[in-house]
Amino acid sequence: MDTISIKEMKTIQDWRNAYPVMKQLRTHLDEEAYLLLVKEAQEQENYKMFALIENETIVAVTGFMPMITLYNGKFIWVCDLVTDIHHRSKGYGEVLLHHVHQWAKDNGYDVVSLSSGLQRLDAHRFYEEKMDYDKVSYVFYKKL
Repeated sequence: MDTISIKEMKTIQDWRNAYPVMKQLRTHLDEEAYLLLVKEAQEQENYKMFALIENETIVAVTGFMPMITLYNGKFIWVCDLVTDIHHRSKGYGEVLLHHVHQWAKDNGYDVVSLSSGLQRLDAHRFYEEKMDYDKVSYVFYKKL
C-alpha cells in the first residue's frame, strides 16, 4: 500500500530535495538560484512550500504566498504547482491544491488565485474543469 503525506518544506535541505520536481516547472533556475530565491521569498514574503510525498519520494510540490491587494483583498497566491513528470495524472496536483485551499481557510483567507502559462493548456483544463477555478484575467509581464 502506498504511503502518501504532505510536508511543509522549511529548510535548505527540504528545498534541495524538492528541486528536481520544481525544476520541471521552473526550468530557468539552476539549484543555487532556486535555493536563494526560496530563502528570500520565505524570509521576506512568507512563501510557503509543501511537497506531496509518496513512499518517501517527492512527487509533487506547491509554493504559495499570503497576499493583500485591492483587487483580491486578502488572498493566497499560488506561485508554483508541479507534479513530477513520472507521476502525473494520479491526482497529486488536486491533493496539493486542496491542501492549499484548506491552509487558506484555516488561516483566514477566502480567495486562492494563480496564473498559468498560455501554453499550458492541460493545466488550464485542470484548473477550470477539475478544480472549478474561473479565468478572470490575463497576467502581463515586462522584463526590464
